[in-house]
Amino acid sequence: MEKIIDENTQGNTLTLEARDGNSRKLYIESYGCAMNFSDSEIVASILADQGYNTTNLLEEADLVLVNTCSIRDKAEQTVRKRLEKYNAVKRNANPKMKVGVLGCMAERLKEKFLEEEKIVDLVVGPDAYKDIPNLLKEVEEGRDAVNVILSKEETYGDISPVRLGGNGITAFVSITRGCDNMCTFCVVPFTRGRERSRDPQSILREVDDLAENGYKEITLLGQNVDSYLWYGGGLKKDFKNASEMQQATATDFAQLLDLVATAHPKMRIRFSTSNPQDMHEEVLHVVAKHENICNHIHLPVQSGSTRILKAMNRQHTREEYMKLIDKTREIIPGCAISQDMIVGFPTETEEDHKETLSLMEYVKYDFGYMYKYSERPGTMAARKLKDDVPEATKSRRLTEIVELQQKHSAIRTAEFLGKTVTVLIEKESKKNKDEWSGRTEHNNVAVFPKSTYKPGDFVKVKVTDCTTATLIGEAVGLAP
Repeated sequence: MEKIIDENTQGNTLTLEARDGNSRKLYIESYGCAMNFSDSEIVASILADQGYNTTNLLEEADLVLVNTCSIRDKAEQTVRKRLEKYNAVKRNANPKMKVGVLGCMAERLKEKFLEEEKIVDLVVGPDAYKDIPNLLKEVEEGRDAVNVILSKEETYGDISPVRLGGNGITAFVSITRGCDNMCTFCVVPFTRGRERSRDPQSILREVDDLAENGYKEITLLGQNVDSYLWYGGGLKKDFKNASEMQQATATDFAQLLDLVATAHPKMRIRFSTSNPQDMHEEVLHVVAKHENICNHIHLPVQSGSTRILKAMNRQHTREEYMKLIDKTREIIPGCAISQDMIVGFPTETEEDHKETLSLMEYVKYDFGYMYKYSERPGTMAARKLKDDVPEATKSRRLTEIVELQQKHSAIRTAEFLGKTVTVLIEKESKKNKDEWSGRTEHNNVAVFPKSTYKPGDFVKVKVTDCTTATLIGEAVGLAP
């Protein structure tokens, strides 16, 4: 088991309502982080204007796109297996089908994808989605098509994304693209480029549109939301010095969060992902100020060892991270905190591992995402550090971390027993068709009997039982 909740590695086939007059079929499948799912909505919007409606039937598709992840080798292997599936369908059922690879894996492999995977007709990086119509023309004329050029300006802020396969209740709103934090294990700066922040007015317009269409919850999304800074466009690093940046009229993440929460007090707001080195105290005060901002912060730490954090080029120490945890709980009492953890990073010793376990004991995270280190080509760690922790040791350490997280998750969910929580109904429970499933402001999944409630309702639920990941209860009425 690699993590408590595995939503970041699952593939979803995404569809939207058919647009009248469109005759071609698009099958789009997404893997990886939430940003990839958000990007797929942008791609579908671009292609809807080119005559494509989405389908969930692979065999009938004119165009098949897979939006890929390069964070771990496992994610890339999953995509390769899917390409084998597409190849079989194309060979046996639909020879006119065209297949493209999008996202981080496309950016990393570039033209090699066309050489290695004969099924692939086009390769499109994360900043080149507006060029897909031109690339499709290249394909139709019998040429391979590649555009993986990274941009310093592209944010897709001018595109209104369609909501693919969603529930009409929750939605992602992208606020930044790229990342300037050069963590030695991470390919994102190479596959998604430099940090760019989106115009706050375009973000507010998108949230306005979601509210008008009945959405009840949004997640402000970025590789590192806390580094959001809008001052008219371009790169932060284009400024010659800090004083020059300060002289510009700027909106930082705390201000953006406050703007969105104030504009839509009935909309529940989440954000992800935060980087400890960029999480400022003012953000915590904004969360505490607004009832509609969820009391949950995803705060990846990656390791409990300062020595390993330095090797990872994480710009914080163990002690600084613990102070941030303390400050968070001081300003936002009861705030849920979740983590990302990498096990078996090069040179990790048993003492380093014990420091990770002790950090987890200090924080007692509500839930977490835990992985064995996977060497990614092109990263500083791959170039400079030998992957020297034996696989058996990685597996044993991962098991210990997962088991400890399950223990802490059980403690955290048990804290809600006998209490009443507000749940936004999202869908029918997978395990019981007579129950609704939704999430609390602390990001706990909660299930309860359906009664007369419906998806999109905010419901007060009294918690009567729990597992390590789920609250179980009875509805006591609609939330005001």
